[in-house]
Amino acid sequence: VVGLQPMYHSSDKMKSKGLDSKGLLKLQRTIVSEMTPAEISEYFPPYLFEKYRFLGRFETLKNIHFPENETLLQKARGRLKFEEFFIIQLRLLAQKLKRKSIVKGFIFSKENDNHLRELYKGLIAKNFMLTPDQLTVLEEIRNDVIQGKQMNRLLQGDVGSGKTIVALLAMLMAVDNGFQACLMAPTEILAQQHYATIQEYIGALPVKVQLLTGSVKGKARKTVLENLSAGETQILIGTHALIQDTVQFKNIGLVVIDEQHRFGVEQRSKLWEKNDTPPHILVMTATPIPRTLAMTLYGDLDVSTIKTMPPGRKPIATAWMTDSHRLRIFQLMKDEIAKGRQVYVVYPLIEESEKMDYKDLMDGYESISRAFPLPQFKISIVHGKMKPDAKDYEMNRFVQGETNIMVATTVIEVGVNVPNASMMVIESAERFGLSQLHQLRGRVGRGAEQSYCILVTGNKLSADGKKRMQTMVHTNDGFEIAEVDMQLRGPGDMQGTSQSGHLNLQIADLSKDQKILQEARNTAQEILEKD
Repeated sequence: VVGLQPMYHSSDKMKSKGLDSKGLLKLQRTIVSEMTPAEISEYFPPYLFEKYRFLGRFETLKNIHFPENETLLQKARGRLKFEEFFIIQLRLLAQKLKRKSIVKGFIFSKENDNHLRELYKGLIAKNFMLTPDQLTVLEEIRNDVIQGKQMNRLLQGDVGSGKTIVALLAMLMAVDNGFQACLMAPTEILAQQHYATIQEYIGALPVKVQLLTGSVKGKARKTVLENLSAGETQILIGTHALIQDTVQFKNIGLVVIDEQHRFGVEQRSKLWEKNDTPPHILVMTATPIPRTLAMTLYGDLDVSTIKTMPPGRKPIATAWMTDSHRLRIFQLMKDEIAKGRQVYVVYPLIEESEKMDYKDLMDGYESISRAFPLPQFKISIVHGKMKPDAKDYEMNRFVQGETNIMVATTVIEVGVNVPNASMMVIESAERFGLSQLHQLRGRVGRGAEQSYCILVTGNKLSADGKKRMQTMVHTNDGFEIAEVDMQLRGPGDMQGTSQSGHLNLQIADLSKDQKILQEARNTAQEILEKD
Protein backbone atom coordinates (compact mmCIF):
# COMPACT_ATOMS: atom_id res chain seq x y z
CA VAL A 1 0.00 0.00 0.00
CA VAL A 2 1.32 3.39 -0.97
CA GLY A 3 0.64 6.71 0.79
CA LEU A 4 -0.70 7.53 4.23
CA GLN A 5 -2.50 4.73 6.07
CA PRO A 6 -4.65 5.19 9.20
CA MET A 7 -4.01 3.15 12.37
CA TYR A 8 -6.91 2.44 14.73
CA HIS A 9 -6.80 1.64 18.44
CA SER A 10 -8.41 -1.63 19.41
CA SER A 11 -8.89 -3.85 22.47
CA ASP A 12 -8.49 -7.60 23.03
CA LYS A 13 -12.27 -8.04 23.03
CA MET A 14 -12.63 -6.15 19.73
CA LYS A 15 -9.71 -8.05 18.19
CA SER A 16 -11.41 -11.37 19.02
CA LYS A 17 -14.34 -10.19 16.85
CA GLY A 18 -12.03 -9.32 13.96
CA LEU A 19 -11.97 -5.60 14.83
CA ASP A 20 -8.23 -5.06 14.96
CA SER A 21 -6.71 -2.03 13.17
CA LYS A 22 -7.15 -3.76 9.78
CA GLY A 23 -10.76 -4.72 10.47
CA LEU A 24 -11.60 -1.19 11.59
CA LEU A 25 -9.84 0.20 8.51
CA LYS A 26 -12.13 -1.86 6.28
CA LEU A 27 -15.23 -0.62 8.09
CA GLN A 28 -14.09 3.01 7.98
CA ARG A 29 -13.29 2.77 4.27
CA THR A 30 -16.82 1.54 3.58
CA ILE A 31 -18.43 4.25 5.74
CA VAL A 32 -16.33 7.08 4.27
CA SER A 33 -16.86 5.95 0.67
CA GLU A 34 -20.64 5.87 1.15
CA MET A 35 -20.78 9.22 2.99
CA THR A 36 -22.27 12.22 1.10
CA PRO A 37 -21.85 15.96 1.80
CA ALA A 38 -25.63 16.27 2.35
CA GLU A 39 -25.45 13.89 5.34
CA ILE A 40 -22.65 15.79 7.07
CA SER A 41 -24.18 19.04 8.27
CA GLU A 42 -21.95 22.07 8.79
CA TYR A 43 -22.27 24.10 11.99
CA PHE A 44 -19.52 26.68 11.66
CA PRO A 45 -20.68 30.11 10.37
CA PRO A 46 -19.29 31.10 6.91
CA TYR A 47 -17.01 33.86 8.29
CA LEU A 48 -14.95 31.27 10.21
CA PHE A 49 -14.07 29.54 6.93
CA GLU A 50 -12.85 32.84 5.51
CA LYS A 51 -10.90 33.68 8.66
CA TYR A 52 -9.22 30.29 9.25
CA ARG A 53 -9.46 28.69 5.75
CA PHE A 54 -11.02 25.57 7.30
CA LEU A 55 -11.92 22.51 5.27
CA GLY A 56 -15.67 21.80 5.25
CA ARG A 57 -16.90 19.12 7.68
CA PHE A 58 -17.35 16.52 4.95
CA GLU A 59 -13.82 17.13 3.59
CA THR A 60 -12.42 17.08 7.14
CA LEU A 61 -13.88 13.68 8.01
CA LYS A 62 -12.74 12.21 4.69
CA ASN A 63 -9.17 13.50 5.07
CA ILE A 64 -8.71 12.62 8.72
CA HIS A 65 -9.26 8.94 7.81
CA PHE A 66 -7.96 8.73 4.23
CA PRO A 67 -5.97 11.87 3.44
CA GLU A 68 -4.96 12.49 -0.15
CA ASN A 69 -1.75 14.11 1.06
CA GLU A 70 0.06 15.43 4.16
CA THR A 71 -1.28 19.02 3.67
CA LEU A 72 -4.91 17.90 3.71
CA LEU A 73 -4.25 15.68 6.75
CA GLN A 74 -2.84 18.68 8.68
CA LYS A 75 -5.80 20.85 7.61
CA ALA A 76 -8.27 18.19 8.79
CA ARG A 77 -6.43 17.85 12.12
CA GLY A 78 -6.35 21.62 12.59
CA ARG A 79 -10.10 21.93 12.02
CA LEU A 80 -10.94 19.06 14.44
CA LYS A 81 -8.63 20.41 17.17
CA PHE A 82 -10.25 23.83 16.87
CA GLU A 83 -13.72 22.25 16.95
CA GLU A 84 -12.93 20.26 20.10
CA PHE A 85 -11.59 23.26 22.00
CA PHE A 86 -14.35 25.51 20.64
CA ILE A 87 -17.15 23.29 22.00
CA ILE A 88 -15.54 23.07 25.48
CA GLN A 89 -14.95 26.85 25.61
CA LEU A 90 -18.43 27.63 24.34
CA ARG A 91 -19.91 25.55 27.16
CA LEU A 92 -17.68 27.06 29.87
CA LEU A 93 -18.06 30.66 28.71
CA ALA A 94 -21.84 30.27 28.28
CA GLN A 95 -21.99 29.00 31.86
CA LYS A 96 -19.95 31.97 33.04
CA LEU A 97 -22.07 34.45 31.07
CA LYS A 98 -25.33 32.90 32.29
CA ARG A 99 -24.14 33.12 35.88
CA LYS A 100 -23.04 36.71 35.46
CA SER A 101 -26.32 37.78 33.88
CA ILE A 102 -28.74 35.71 35.97
CA VAL A 103 -27.16 34.87 39.34
CA LYS A 104 -27.49 37.79 41.73
CA GLY A 105 -24.73 38.41 44.29
CA PHE A 106 -24.39 40.34 47.54
CA ILE A 107 -22.96 43.84 47.30
CA PHE A 108 -20.01 44.60 49.62
CA SER A 109 -19.70 48.37 49.50
CA LYS A 110 -16.33 50.01 50.11
CA GLU A 111 -17.85 52.64 52.42
CA ASN A 112 -18.32 49.99 55.12
CA ASP A 113 -14.66 48.88 55.22
CA ASN A 114 -14.09 49.56 58.94
CA HIS A 115 -12.23 46.41 60.03
CA LEU A 116 -10.47 46.15 56.69
CA ARG A 117 -9.09 49.67 57.03
CA GLU A 118 -8.02 48.98 60.64
CA LEU A 119 -6.17 45.80 59.67
CA TYR A 120 -4.53 47.57 56.73
CA LYS A 121 -3.30 50.40 58.96
CA GLY A 122 -1.97 47.81 61.44
CA LEU A 123 -0.04 46.01 58.69
CA ILE A 124 1.58 49.24 57.50
CA ALA A 125 2.50 50.11 61.11
CA LYS A 126 4.38 46.76 61.29
CA ASN A 127 6.13 47.55 57.96
CA PHE A 128 4.15 44.76 56.28
CA MET A 129 3.66 46.03 52.74
CA LEU A 130 1.38 44.22 50.30
CA THR A 131 3.02 43.44 46.93
CA PRO A 132 1.71 45.11 43.72
CA ASP A 133 0.22 41.72 42.69
CA GLN A 134 -1.64 41.36 46.00
CA LEU A 135 -3.07 44.88 45.60
CA THR A 136 -4.14 44.14 42.01
CA VAL A 137 -5.93 40.95 43.09
CA LEU A 138 -7.73 42.80 45.91
CA GLU A 139 -8.85 45.39 43.36
CA GLU A 140 -10.18 42.59 41.09
CA ILE A 141 -12.07 41.03 44.03
CA ARG A 142 -13.48 44.43 45.02
CA ASN A 143 -14.72 45.05 41.46
CA ASP A 144 -16.47 41.66 41.53
CA VAL A 145 -18.26 42.16 44.85
CA ILE A 146 -19.76 45.59 44.09
CA GLN A 147 -21.49 44.48 40.87
CA GLY A 148 -24.49 42.73 42.42
CA LYS A 149 -23.41 39.56 40.56
CA GLN A 150 -21.92 36.43 42.15
CA MET A 151 -18.10 36.38 42.14
CA ASN A 152 -16.42 33.15 41.02
CA ARG A 153 -12.68 33.77 41.02
CA LEU A 154 -9.61 31.53 41.02
CA LEU A 155 -6.58 32.96 42.83
CA GLN A 156 -3.35 31.20 41.96
CA GLY A 157 0.02 32.00 43.44
CA ASP A 158 3.13 30.05 44.34
CA VAL A 159 3.80 28.63 47.81
CA GLY A 160 4.52 31.60 50.07
CA SER A 161 3.30 34.32 47.69
CA GLY A 162 0.83 35.65 50.28
CA LYS A 163 -2.61 34.34 49.30
CA THR A 164 -3.85 33.97 52.92
CA ILE A 165 -3.67 37.72 53.69
CA VAL A 166 -5.55 38.45 50.44
CA ALA A 167 -8.22 35.89 51.43
CA LEU A 168 -8.51 37.48 54.90
CA LEU A 169 -8.91 41.01 53.48
CA ALA A 170 -11.61 39.67 51.12
CA MET A 171 -13.37 37.98 54.10
CA LEU A 172 -13.26 41.29 55.99
CA MET A 173 -15.08 42.92 53.05
CA ALA A 174 -17.92 40.46 53.78
CA VAL A 175 -17.74 40.96 57.58
CA ASP A 176 -17.73 44.76 57.24
CA ASN A 177 -20.94 44.51 55.21
CA GLY A 178 -22.70 42.40 57.83
CA PHE A 179 -22.07 38.96 56.31
CA GLN A 180 -20.26 35.82 57.47
CA ALA A 181 -17.29 34.32 55.59
CA CYS A 182 -15.65 30.90 55.67
CA LEU A 183 -12.37 29.37 54.54
CA MET A 184 -12.25 25.66 53.63
CA ALA A 185 -8.93 23.79 53.60
CA PRO A 186 -8.31 20.18 52.46
CA THR A 187 -6.63 18.92 55.67
CA GLU A 188 -6.88 19.55 59.41
CA ILE A 189 -3.22 20.64 59.62
CA LEU A 190 -3.82 23.29 56.95
CA ALA A 191 -7.10 24.44 58.54
CA GLN A 192 -5.37 24.81 61.93
CA GLN A 193 -2.51 26.70 60.32
CA HIS A 194 -4.88 29.12 58.54
CA TYR A 195 -6.71 29.61 61.83
CA ALA A 196 -3.48 30.45 63.70
CA THR A 197 -2.26 32.78 60.92
CA ILE A 198 -5.59 34.61 60.66
CA GLN A 199 -5.90 34.98 64.46
CA GLU A 200 -2.41 36.50 64.45
CA TYR A 201 -3.31 38.99 61.68
CA ILE A 202 -6.65 39.91 63.30
CA GLY A 203 -5.00 40.63 66.68
CA ALA A 204 -7.21 42.91 68.75
CA LEU A 205 -9.79 43.57 66.00
CA PRO A 206 -13.32 42.74 67.27
CA VAL A 207 -13.88 39.94 64.73
CA LYS A 208 -14.96 36.50 65.98
CA VAL A 209 -13.03 33.71 64.18
CA GLN A 210 -13.73 30.02 64.92
CA LEU A 211 -12.31 26.68 63.80
CA LEU A 212 -14.38 23.64 62.80
CA THR A 213 -12.66 20.35 61.88
CA GLY A 214 -13.27 16.66 62.54
CA SER A 215 -11.44 16.82 65.86
CA VAL A 216 -13.72 19.58 67.23
CA LYS A 217 -16.23 17.32 69.01
CA GLY A 218 -18.99 17.23 71.61
CA LYS A 219 -19.77 20.39 73.52
CA ALA A 220 -17.12 22.48 71.70
CA ARG A 221 -18.63 21.52 68.33
CA LYS A 222 -22.16 22.31 69.52
CA THR A 223 -21.03 25.77 70.64
CA VAL A 224 -19.35 26.51 67.27
CA LEU A 225 -22.51 25.44 65.37
CA GLU A 226 -24.77 27.52 67.65
CA ASN A 227 -22.53 30.62 67.31
CA LEU A 228 -22.55 30.14 63.57
CA SER A 229 -26.31 29.87 63.09
CA ALA A 230 -26.85 32.82 65.46
CA GLY A 231 -24.48 34.92 63.32
CA GLU A 232 -22.02 35.50 66.19
CA THR A 233 -19.16 33.76 64.37
CA GLN A 234 -18.06 36.10 61.58
CA ILE A 235 -15.28 33.99 60.06
CA LEU A 236 -15.31 30.18 60.17
CA ILE A 237 -12.23 28.19 59.18
CA GLY A 238 -12.42 24.44 58.64
CA THR A 239 -12.18 21.37 56.44
CA HIS A 240 -14.74 20.07 53.94
CA ALA A 241 -16.99 19.33 56.91
CA LEU A 242 -18.19 22.90 56.29
CA ILE A 243 -20.47 21.88 53.42
CA GLN A 244 -22.37 19.32 55.52
CA ASP A 245 -26.06 20.01 56.12
CA THR A 246 -25.58 20.33 59.91
CA VAL A 247 -23.41 23.42 59.37
CA GLN A 248 -25.89 26.32 59.12
CA PHE A 249 -24.73 29.90 58.58
CA LYS A 250 -26.95 32.85 59.39
CA ASN A 251 -25.91 34.84 56.32
CA ILE A 252 -22.86 33.50 54.48
CA GLY A 253 -21.53 36.10 52.03
CA LEU A 254 -18.14 34.72 50.92
CA VAL A 255 -16.66 31.22 50.69
CA VAL A 256 -12.89 30.77 50.21
CA ILE A 257 -11.75 27.29 49.08
CA ASP A 258 -8.05 26.53 49.51
CA GLU A 259 -5.96 23.99 47.59
CA GLN A 260 -8.85 22.06 46.14
CA HIS A 261 -7.68 20.88 42.71
CA ARG A 262 -10.55 18.51 42.19
CA PHE A 263 -13.28 20.84 43.26
CA GLY A 264 -15.26 20.76 40.01
CA VAL A 265 -17.89 23.13 38.65
CA GLU A 266 -20.69 20.88 39.99
CA GLN A 267 -19.29 20.79 43.55
CA ARG A 268 -18.75 24.54 43.57
CA SER A 269 -22.36 25.07 42.55
CA LYS A 270 -23.56 22.79 45.41
CA LEU A 271 -22.03 25.27 47.83
CA TRP A 272 -24.09 28.13 46.61
CA GLU A 273 -27.39 26.33 46.22
CA LYS A 274 -27.78 26.65 50.03
CA ASN A 275 -28.77 30.33 49.78
CA ASP A 276 -31.36 32.15 47.68
CA THR A 277 -28.60 34.63 46.88
CA PRO A 278 -25.39 32.60 46.56
CA PRO A 279 -22.23 33.63 48.41
CA HIS A 280 -19.23 34.94 46.49
CA ILE A 281 -16.65 32.20 45.80
CA LEU A 282 -12.85 32.54 45.85
CA VAL A 283 -10.91 29.36 44.96
CA MET A 284 -7.18 29.42 45.83
CA THR A 285 -4.37 27.17 44.69
CA ALA A 286 -0.63 27.10 45.38
CA THR A 287 -0.11 24.60 42.57
CA PRO A 288 0.46 26.88 39.59
CA ILE A 289 -1.65 25.77 36.65
CA PRO A 290 -0.44 26.19 33.06
CA ARG A 291 -2.53 28.81 31.24
CA THR A 292 -4.05 26.33 28.82
CA LEU A 293 -5.09 23.98 31.61
CA ALA A 294 -6.56 26.86 33.65
CA MET A 295 -8.62 27.94 30.62
CA THR A 296 -10.03 24.47 30.20
CA LEU A 297 -10.40 23.34 33.81
CA TYR A 298 -11.40 26.67 35.30
CA GLY A 299 -12.70 28.33 32.15
CA ASP A 300 -15.91 29.30 33.94
CA LEU A 301 -13.95 31.28 36.56
CA ASP A 302 -12.17 34.63 36.42
CA VAL A 303 -8.48 34.06 37.13
CA SER A 304 -6.23 36.21 39.35
CA THR A 305 -2.51 35.55 39.73
CA ILE A 306 0.08 36.53 42.34
CA LYS A 307 3.51 36.20 40.74
CA THR A 308 5.76 38.39 42.88
CA MET A 309 7.03 37.12 46.22
CA PRO A 310 6.76 39.27 49.39
CA PRO A 311 9.87 41.47 49.95
CA GLY A 312 12.72 39.85 51.90
CA ARG A 313 12.11 36.37 50.44
CA LYS A 314 15.26 35.05 48.79
CA PRO A 315 15.00 32.50 45.94
CA ILE A 316 15.88 29.01 47.20
CA ALA A 317 19.32 27.91 45.92
CA THR A 318 18.89 24.44 44.37
CA ALA A 319 21.62 21.87 43.60
CA TRP A 320 21.44 18.42 41.99
CA MET A 321 23.88 15.83 43.43
CA THR A 322 24.29 12.07 43.12
CA ASP A 323 24.54 9.47 45.91
CA SER A 324 28.34 9.58 45.67
CA HIS A 325 28.31 13.11 47.20
CA ARG A 326 26.81 11.84 50.48
CA LEU A 327 29.64 13.16 52.73
CA ARG A 328 29.45 16.58 51.11
CA ILE A 329 25.66 16.67 51.67
CA PHE A 330 26.10 15.76 55.36
CA GLN A 331 28.66 18.56 55.71
CA LEU A 332 26.24 21.12 54.17
CA MET A 333 23.54 19.95 56.61
CA LYS A 334 25.97 20.37 59.54
CA ASP A 335 26.86 23.89 58.35
CA GLU A 336 23.16 24.91 58.45
CA ILE A 337 22.58 23.31 61.85
CA ALA A 338 25.68 25.13 63.20
CA LYS A 339 23.94 28.41 62.24
CA GLY A 340 20.98 27.33 64.42
CA ARG A 341 18.82 26.26 61.47
CA GLN A 342 16.85 23.06 60.78
CA VAL A 343 16.87 20.55 57.91
CA TYR A 344 14.28 18.33 56.21
CA VAL A 345 15.31 15.01 54.61
CA VAL A 346 12.47 13.59 52.50
CA TYR A 347 12.07 10.10 51.05
CA PRO A 348 9.59 9.11 48.33
CA LEU A 349 6.57 6.98 49.03
CA ILE A 350 5.10 4.91 46.23
CA GLU A 351 2.47 2.59 47.62
CA GLU A 352 3.07 -0.45 45.41
CA SER A 353 6.55 -0.80 46.88
CA GLU A 354 5.81 0.25 50.46
CA LYS A 355 8.22 -2.35 51.89
CA MET A 356 11.06 -1.02 49.77
CA ASP A 357 10.18 2.60 50.65
CA TYR A 358 10.06 1.82 54.35
CA LYS A 359 13.45 0.11 54.07
CA ASP A 360 14.90 3.13 52.20
CA LEU A 361 13.57 5.46 54.87
CA MET A 362 14.89 3.37 57.77
CA ASP A 363 18.30 2.85 56.09
CA GLY A 364 18.51 6.59 55.51
CA TYR A 365 17.48 7.31 59.09
CA GLU A 366 20.17 4.97 60.40
CA SER A 367 22.94 6.51 58.29
CA ILE A 368 21.82 10.03 59.31
CA SER A 369 21.75 8.93 62.99
CA ARG A 370 25.37 7.72 62.63
CA ALA A 371 26.50 10.95 60.98
CA PHE A 372 24.52 13.17 63.40
CA PRO A 373 24.89 11.45 66.81
CA LEU A 374 23.16 12.36 70.07
CA PRO A 375 23.44 14.46 72.22
CA GLN A 376 24.83 17.04 69.77
CA PHE A 377 22.03 16.44 67.21
CA LYS A 378 18.37 15.46 67.61
CA ILE A 379 16.32 13.86 64.84
CA SER A 380 12.54 13.59 64.28
CA ILE A 381 11.12 10.87 62.03
CA VAL A 382 7.63 10.87 60.45
CA HIS A 383 6.16 8.25 58.10
CA GLY A 384 2.84 6.70 57.08
CA LYS A 385 3.07 3.66 59.38
CA MET A 386 3.07 5.79 62.55
CA LYS A 387 -0.04 6.42 64.63
CA PRO A 388 -1.44 9.97 64.19
CA ASP A 389 -0.57 10.96 67.78
CA ALA A 390 3.06 9.85 67.38
CA LYS A 391 3.24 11.69 64.06
CA ASP A 392 1.87 14.92 65.60
CA TYR A 393 4.30 14.60 68.54
CA GLU A 394 7.32 14.29 66.20
CA MET A 395 6.08 17.10 63.94
CA ASN A 396 5.60 19.35 66.96
CA ARG A 397 9.11 18.69 68.28
CA PHE A 398 10.47 19.90 64.94
CA VAL A 399 8.11 22.91 64.76
CA GLN A 400 9.17 23.92 68.31
CA GLY A 401 12.85 23.64 67.33
CA GLU A 402 13.59 20.75 69.73
CA THR A 403 14.99 18.62 66.88
CA ASN A 404 17.48 19.68 64.17
CA ILE A 405 16.53 17.25 61.41
CA MET A 406 13.16 15.97 60.22
CA VAL A 407 13.43 12.66 58.32
CA ALA A 408 10.09 12.07 56.60
CA THR A 409 8.12 10.67 53.73
CA THR A 410 6.08 13.17 51.72
CA VAL A 411 3.58 13.78 54.56
CA ILE A 412 5.25 17.16 55.02
CA GLU A 413 4.45 18.26 51.46
CA VAL A 414 1.46 20.35 52.51
CA GLY A 415 0.98 22.52 55.49
CA VAL A 416 3.96 22.51 57.84
CA ASN A 417 5.36 25.99 58.26
CA VAL A 418 8.76 26.16 59.97
CA PRO A 419 10.47 29.49 59.13
CA ASN A 420 13.66 28.27 60.83
CA ALA A 421 14.05 25.30 58.42
CA SER A 422 16.53 26.38 55.76
CA MET A 423 17.49 23.18 53.94
CA MET A 424 15.47 20.54 52.10
CA VAL A 425 17.25 17.34 51.03
CA ILE A 426 15.11 15.23 48.65
CA GLU A 427 16.30 11.62 48.39
CA SER A 428 15.66 9.59 45.18
CA ALA A 429 14.46 12.86 43.66
CA GLU A 430 14.03 11.16 40.28
CA ARG A 431 11.00 9.33 41.73
CA PHE A 432 9.07 12.57 42.27
CA GLY A 433 7.05 14.55 39.74
CA LEU A 434 8.05 18.16 39.04
CA SER A 435 5.12 19.79 40.80
CA GLN A 436 5.73 17.61 43.87
CA LEU A 437 9.44 18.58 43.93
CA HIS A 438 8.42 22.23 43.68
CA GLN A 439 5.87 21.89 46.51
CA LEU A 440 8.46 20.15 48.72
CA ARG A 441 11.06 22.81 48.02
CA GLY A 442 8.45 25.41 49.08
CA ARG A 443 8.60 24.04 52.65
CA VAL A 444 11.88 25.97 53.14
CA GLY A 445 12.66 29.59 52.34
CA ARG A 446 9.92 30.81 54.66
CA GLY A 447 12.18 32.98 56.79
CA ALA A 448 14.49 35.85 55.78
CA GLU A 449 17.58 33.56 55.64
CA GLN A 450 19.02 32.05 52.45
CA SER A 451 17.58 28.54 52.01
CA TYR A 452 18.81 25.53 50.06
CA CYS A 453 17.32 22.51 48.32
CA ILE A 454 19.45 19.48 47.40
CA LEU A 455 18.08 16.95 44.91
CA VAL A 456 19.79 13.59 45.38
CA THR A 457 19.52 11.00 42.57
CA GLY A 458 21.21 7.82 41.36
CA ASN A 459 23.76 8.07 38.51
CA LYS A 460 21.49 6.63 35.83
CA LEU A 461 18.58 8.89 34.91
CA SER A 462 16.04 8.86 32.07
CA ALA A 463 15.89 11.87 29.73
CA ASP A 464 12.70 13.01 31.52
CA GLY A 465 14.39 12.60 34.90
CA LYS A 466 17.32 14.78 33.80
CA LYS A 467 14.95 17.41 32.42
CA ARG A 468 13.08 17.53 35.76
CA MET A 469 16.30 18.01 37.76
CA GLN A 470 17.61 20.67 35.33
CA THR A 471 14.29 22.57 35.49
CA MET A 472 14.37 22.61 39.31
CA VAL A 473 17.97 23.89 39.38
CA HIS A 474 17.26 26.48 36.70
CA THR A 475 14.08 28.13 38.09
CA ASN A 476 12.03 28.84 41.22
CA ASP A 477 9.04 30.02 39.15
CA GLY A 478 6.14 27.64 39.76
CA PHE A 479 4.36 28.71 36.55
CA GLU A 480 7.38 27.89 34.40
CA ILE A 481 7.72 24.55 36.23
CA ALA A 482 4.03 23.77 35.62
CA GLU A 483 4.45 24.34 31.86
CA VAL A 484 7.45 21.96 31.70
CA ASP A 485 5.54 19.45 33.84
CA MET A 486 2.63 19.50 31.41
CA GLN A 487 4.94 18.96 28.42
CA LEU A 488 6.55 15.98 30.17
CA ARG A 489 3.48 14.34 31.65
CA GLY A 490 0.66 15.50 29.44
CA PRO A 491 -2.35 17.38 30.81
CA GLY A 492 -4.36 14.25 31.72
CA ASP A 493 -2.05 13.31 34.59
CA MET A 494 -1.92 16.77 36.13
CA GLN A 495 -4.35 18.02 38.77
CA GLY A 496 -6.29 14.75 38.67
CA THR A 497 -7.94 16.12 35.52
CA SER A 498 -8.16 12.80 33.76
CA GLN A 499 -10.90 11.97 36.28
CA SER A 500 -12.60 15.34 36.02
CA GLY A 501 -14.44 14.47 32.81
CA HIS A 502 -13.47 17.84 31.32
CA LEU A 503 -10.43 16.74 29.45
CA ASN A 504 -11.40 13.73 27.47
CA LEU A 505 -9.70 15.28 24.44
CA GLN A 506 -9.74 13.04 21.35
CA ILE A 507 -7.36 14.91 19.04
CA ALA A 508 -6.37 18.27 20.56
CA ASP A 509 -3.38 18.43 22.93
CA LEU A 510 -3.21 21.08 25.65
CA SER A 511 0.57 21.13 25.82
CA LYS A 512 1.09 21.54 22.05
CA ASP A 513 -2.02 23.33 20.78
CA GLN A 514 -2.01 26.43 22.96
CA LYS A 515 -2.46 28.80 20.02
CA ILE A 516 -5.49 26.88 18.69
CA LEU A 517 -7.05 26.86 22.18
CA GLN A 518 -6.65 30.63 22.48
CA GLU A 519 -8.20 31.18 19.03
CA ALA A 520 -11.10 28.84 19.86
CA ARG A 521 -11.73 30.62 23.18
CA ASN A 522 -11.65 34.06 21.53
CA THR A 523 -14.06 32.87 18.82
CA ALA A 524 -16.46 31.40 21.39
CA GLN A 525 -16.30 34.68 23.32
CA GLU A 526 -17.07 36.76 20.18
CA ILE A 527 -20.04 34.54 19.26
CA LEU A 528 -21.51 34.71 22.78
CA GLU A 529 -21.09 38.50 22.90
CA LYS A 530 -23.00 38.90 19.63
CA ASP A 531 -25.58 36.18 20.22
